[in-house]
Amino acid sequence: MIRLGLIGYGKAGQAVAAVLNDDPRFDLRWIARRSTQREAEGLRSVILDGNTFPDWLDQHPVDAVIDFSHADAVLSYGEALRQRGIRLVSAVSSYPDATLAYLHELSRDIPVMASPNITLGINFLMLAARLLKRIAPAADVAILEQHFREKPEISGTAKKIAATLSMEDEEITSLRLGGIVGQHEVIFGFPHQTVRLVHNSIRREAFGTGAAFAVEQLMGLGKGFYTFEQLLQRIVLEELQHEDIAPPAKLTYQDSSGRIRQLSS
Repeated sequence: MIRLGLIGYGKAGQAVAAVLNDDPRFDLRWIARRSTQREAEGLRSVILDGNTFPDWLDQHPVDAVIDFSHADAVLSYGEALRQRGIRLVSAVSSYPDATLAYLHELSRDIPVMASPNITLGINFLMLAARLLKRIAPAADVAILEQHFREKPEISGTAKKIAATLSMEDEEITSLRLGGIVGQHEVIFGFPHQTVRLVHNSIRREAFGTGAAFAVEQLMGLGKGFYTFEQLLQRIVLEELQHEDIAPPAKLTYQDSSGRIRQLSS
């Protein structure tokens, strides 16, 4: 059983905790947060403080930490993870350049996975979109993101999709409508056909499913910096390597005497 600590207990953190608690592969041992405003029901909890957190880790050891808090939180606990060889899954929506550089530096000593969107579906969408762009580089491509009315900025996930496809942020179309949690769509326009790759966010528990996948994959990897998409790529490559590919069928023909003969290669 993998021992876990969770940093951040907002709406996403609560959903992630619920998923991990119900998964027999994991032992969610504690929650670390910035305030006592929201209690973590049934779980040990601690205020995230860079001075006291190392002692907390020694008293409540874990194999990996999942961070759903804020971009600069890792600066207060990163060294404690490094010194204890604890893996890190960071699922913060966006990182300042300095924080991203620190995560890369941290990954020299421990396995670190950092991605702005940790859902399985959206990362599979990005992998599929990149593959289709490689197959058909001349196709027209459009990115459409739709979110709830109060979300002011272009989603970080849409920007990530654009970067994956070598597109500019200005090429993203955004819609803000009531009742939509989050939807991302990549549309490929070919002559006489279109391909639409669509991902809908329904509940925040999807983050928990993604976090569970990321942690399990990270446990089998050595130190280094990984993205969620890279973890998926490993699975796809392993699957392709084990795929049984049948040899091509041998072509035959009937000669003038009625005999069935095989075409030579």
